[in-house]
Amino acid sequence: MRSSLLLSSLLLGAEATIYWAGVAESGGEFGIYGTPGTGLPGTFGVDYQFINSSAVDVYVDQNKVNLFRVAFLLERMCPLAYGLGAKFNETHFDLYKEAIDHITITKGAYAILDPHNYMRYNDPSAQPYSGSVIGNKTDPAAATTEQFAAFWGELGRRFANNNHVIFGLMNEPHDMPTSLVLENDQAAITAIRKAGARNLVLAPGNGWTGGHAWTEYTGTLGDNAPSSEYIYKITDPANNWAVDIHEYLDVDFSGSHIECTQPYNTTLAPLTAWLKHHQLKAVISEFGGSNTTGCADLLTEALAYMADNEEYIGWSAWAAGPLWGTSAPCCSNSTALGSLEPGSLAADGSPGLYETVWEAVLEPLLPKTMQRKGAATVRGSG
Repeated sequence: MRSSLLLSSLLLGAEATIYWAGVAESGGEFGIYGTPGTGLPGTFGVDYQFINSSAVDVYVDQNKVNLFRVAFLLERMCPLAYGLGAKFNETHFDLYKEAIDHITITKGAYAILDPHNYMRYNDPSAQPYSGSVIGNKTDPAAATTEQFAAFWGELGRRFANNNHVIFGLMNEPHDMPTSLVLENDQAAITAIRKAGARNLVLAPGNGWTGGHAWTEYTGTLGDNAPSSEYIYKITDPANNWAVDIHEYLDVDFSGSHIECTQPYNTTLAPLTAWLKHHQLKAVISEFGGSNTTGCADLLTEALAYMADNEEYIGWSAWAAGPLWGTSAPCCSNSTALGSLEPGSLAADGSPGLYETVWEAVLEPLLPKTMQRKGAATVRGSG
């Protein structure tokens, strides 16, 4: 681990800027891989599940976190028979709301709503690449930008009175025109505000919303302009939005390798300069590392970097969740190292990533003055 000077810097910075810190809850997007249509709608508690309430209790009561990012699947919330839009599967919504209410009302923490769909809808069977890109006018099967806006207007209306709920517009858009990412983001924000919701919104960019590539070209398809050329154009009458960033520490930023080699002070410098220039804030809603010494060092430095740069206001680590078993959500070279779920074990019976990464590395560096009450806003307690 690094020196005590680094830890002191982390704590001082955190008091000034980091309002939310916690974990992603992955499980609501499970159970759909294989033949198209598999797992839709699926059986709750078997194929998919949003949270384990007792694990959330551990994180809030013992680990003292205040943020959970809770994944769900658009095709379950808005079944294909309905299409993407304002008509929901009410049973599914009620199950999701029960999870969000436990986090935000029962426990008093904050929750990011996470449609885990990669800006796609209609076939999640081979995520992250399957399904039609939302708003793609050349694909007759694609949901439209207007449908995406209608979905967010309705979801926003339903959570407008819960100011501990944060709206993450979409998980990791990729391989699509960057201009369309902006168009979809803007349409969703406009619909949310028209619905009367003033909740904090997290807007992603293109290229998997990766921080390291924010100022770089994002692919080879059509308009692959950097996210930096578009996302600052978002307008919000409530002035309550931040940029949603994902940033892993391994060689290709995928979160699939066990070794951490990419330090934030290098990879995020262009993004941080862009945020500062446009007077914007960001939440790193997905990052992670394995249980190696190298990852412990770079995770420590990552938290210090966020705390020392006022452009960053929150983070959530990938991932906890009730259905991971001994599997590792990231950063493992496919080794079964367990997850960030409390009580998790690796396949060999040794402690899982909850103990070896969360308790050993991340928890000791939690900000001491995280927001514990009041509305979530880009400026902290509202």
